[in-house]
Amino acid sequence: MHDEFYGFTAKPFQLTPDPEFYFRSTTHRKALSYLGYGLAQGEGFIVITGEIGAGKSTLVAHTIRSLDENQVTVAQVVTSHLDGEEIVHVVARAFGLAVAGHDKATALGEIEAFLHDEARAGRRCLLVVDESQNLSVSALEELRMLSNFQLGSHPLLQVLLLGQPEFRATLQNEPSLEQLRQRIIAAHHLDPMQPEEVEPYVLHRLQKAGWHGNPQFDEGVFDELYEASGGIPRKVNQIVNRVLMLGSLDRIEVIDLALLDQVLAEMAAETSHLAPVAGAQVFAHPASAQQEPAPPSEQVAQPAIDPQLIDDLLAERDVRIAELGEALDELAAKAERAPVSESDQESIREQIAELQHAVLDLSGQAEESVKRLLAPEIEAMRAEMSKLEARAFEQERTIRQTLSMLIEWIEAEIDSSKAA
Repeated sequence: MHDEFYGFTAKPFQLTPDPEFYFRSTTHRKALSYLGYGLAQGEGFIVITGEIGAGKSTLVAHTIRSLDENQVTVAQVVTSHLDGEEIVHVVARAFGLAVAGHDKATALGEIEAFLHDEARAGRRCLLVVDESQNLSVSALEELRMLSNFQLGSHPLLQVLLLGQPEFRATLQNEPSLEQLRQRIIAAHHLDPMQPEEVEPYVLHRLQKAGWHGNPQFDEGVFDELYEASGGIPRKVNQIVNRVLMLGSLDRIEVIDLALLDQVLAEMAAETSHLAPVAGAQVFAHPASAQQEPAPPSEQVAQPAIDPQLIDDLLAERDVRIAELGEALDELAAKAERAPVSESDQESIREQIAELQHAVLDLSGQAEESVKRLLAPEIEAMRAEMSKLEARAFEQERTIRQTLSMLIEWIEAEIDSSKAA
């Protein structure tokens, strides 16, 4: 979609971490230094924390790519809420060990034997645990016990823990984690980017995606982008991705403050009606001045909604839309490789139809997610739901217009091939 109009060769602001787009901000340079020092020690724990979207996963992916796989065996785990016994089995599977059943002792034995085999082969083992704030204290203690495995005086396992700010607080304040704290050899908290780093960050990602000056950015755009994102890389990516999508639809070659403001207003409208209002207790209908206030028992309390959960749902939707855009790009490339047989034409049309259905499904996902969050008996929320539906309809119409343009282009290519 916007990749074609602006001539990009890759997705410059995709939400999934990609080490190719790693940007060395001040805080990331410091983190990389701590990581390098910690990995050189080959033992204990390294801890990297930061806000959601601060770039922890991208930093680690960049670091892992630089490691020699003949010297380091890396296993990665993204945790949910795990206890001590569960984390042992998850670690075993992460290293590719087929551990049957739920016997913890067997799993520990398999892990220790594997670590010994790797050490004898001249490789050390690194375990990367993402979303560590989800781990129970017992699970963290099990990881500490795993890090105690040795071959002679040689440590067999090093652990890299990634987590959100609350994980740092847990490590600092939980009395039962004192022994783990003593095993931490390097730690760093990723701060947001500085205001002056947002412009080089955006241009760096654009250049990695094949940008050659289209679009241009007006003065003041990057300052406002920093204010809107707080310098969090993922938030910058979300905003700029939406700006480029809208810019490509309107064939805009200069990104100005008006376009950025329009996108920010749209994004705010998607979440504002879901965010809890401080101190609000009821949704009240208009009443005359003489009307008595309703008794407290008749007031309808507004349910507390986690704004971060809403942001995550919208981010997931953006990822899905980006994936659909990639699929459409592949179909367009296939049409360019004419001639196309009748069977291939039919296959392309079927795939386009499937993508259309998938895009239409996106419009209902936000509504379904909200239904899971809110109790259906809260009548006052229905008015807010109608706003969401209207917003989804507008987004669906925009996506349909984009799909229609692509379908017309593909069919024109097919007709041209047949005529030739």
